[in-house]
Amino acid sequence: MELAKLFIDGAWCEGSSGRSGKVIDPATGETFASVTHAAPADLDRALSAARRAFLEWRLVSPYERSKLLRKAANLLRDRAPDIAALMTREQGKPLAEALGETIGSADHIDWYAEEGRRAYGRLIPARAPGVRQIVIKEPVGPVAGFSPWNFPVSQAVRKIAGAVAAGCTIIIKCPEETPFSPIELVRCFADAGVPAGVVNLVFGVPAEISEYLIPAPQIRKISFTGSIPIGKHLGQLAAAHVKRATLELGGHSPFIVCEDADPEDAVKLGLFLKYRNAGQVCAAPSRYYVHERHYKRFVDAFVAGSESLKVGPGTEAGVQMGPLANSRRLDAMQAFVTDAESRGARVLVGGKRIGNQGNFFAPTVLVDTPDDARLMVDEPFGPLAPIAPFSRLDDAIARSNSLPYGLAAFAFTRSERTSTLLGEQLESGMVSINHFGIAAPETPFGGVKESGYGSEGGVEGLDAFFQTKFISELGLKDAAA
Repeated sequence: MELAKLFIDGAWCEGSSGRSGKVIDPATGETFASVTHAAPADLDRALSAARRAFLEWRLVSPYERSKLLRKAANLLRDRAPDIAALMTREQGKPLAEALGETIGSADHIDWYAEEGRRAYGRLIPARAPGVRQIVIKEPVGPVAGFSPWNFPVSQAVRKIAGAVAAGCTIIIKCPEETPFSPIELVRCFADAGVPAGVVNLVFGVPAEISEYLIPAPQIRKISFTGSIPIGKHLGQLAAAHVKRATLELGGHSPFIVCEDADPEDAVKLGLFLKYRNAGQVCAAPSRYYVHERHYKRFVDAFVAGSESLKVGPGTEAGVQMGPLANSRRLDAMQAFVTDAESRGARVLVGGKRIGNQGNFFAPTVLVDTPDDARLMVDEPFGPLAPIAPFSRLDDAIARSNSLPYGLAAFAFTRSERTSTLLGEQLESGMVSINHFGIAAPETPFGGVKESGYGSEGGVEGLDAFFQTKFISELGLKDAAA
């Protein structure tokens, strides 16, 4: 079987310990490849390479860095069909979604390539003559990045491109479940001419890798995308060593359909966002609050849309939803449904696994789900859509804000006043009203409360890789006088 390798100091290599893991096709359950695991000796080599390369890369002009990033973006676009096919094989999402993710990731590289050339400082007026006060931005240093399996390329690229554009180097730990598409992403940077040691890729047991890299003195920042419990642990580990961290964690996104909304538009977007990537999206809607005026119509349309969805292997023509990424998610979905039903919820469609091969779970709609059911409290991260009615908007907002999460929120209304109210009162890092307007390269992506801190994307995403230095200088000529 093919072996997914590490990329350290400009070379592809196997882990020195000989350990490896299986790569499984989620549509069939079959093992089709293996992935090598990094040992401490391999991580030491990556740390040494990242530190050495940083001392040189930080001095390369933003203009030259931008040119290399643009080359990497163009290579990613050229290779997108092949990379998308790899992603579908290892992650399961439909080929069209995988292709869109890959091409969109090239846009992220382009954004950082241009924004890196505009990382300006500022001049502060001084209180005394002859004094010049300057604020400059410097790359923070080598970065340890940790990216998840649900978007193997687009999550890794935000960390890699941001770090490289800022003049940092990075060791990116990508998911063992989906190693081949991020390998090809890293290959684009290498083939574009990014120097050895600037981008390093490792795989391995997540806890072993993170607990080795984060305390390492060479690492000055971490960037993590993943679950809230793991994010809390890594955040504590970074804080113990006084290292900066960007944490993009889970959520439980509300989707509010107001009394004055167009329910047909809301259903169309609600279906797309719920079942994209089989619901394995941290910002996907996971609690639908619909005004009682539209409730029955919305539920009926959502059920019909869920029933008509074509579920199957992502490589098949016309498939709209692929399998869950691993068998653990099947067990998790069934546990959510069982708990909800035990508390009085009704499953209108789905609620169970499809077939006995692969990790397919039916698109599922539930009603009468109480607010204390696990499905309404914990992030489902799958194709489960609980729909509940409301009569007063302030009640819907209160229920939306009741959880300790705040990544994304969605709403539909025709009122400018209501739109403003929702934007101001929803406790979320991102609020999208009447459309899907989050996750573009030029906009910040990040949450509040337990959904993390810091942003990826936008100027905020680049700033995360800089540290601020203040210089106050008295002119030597004036000092001599």
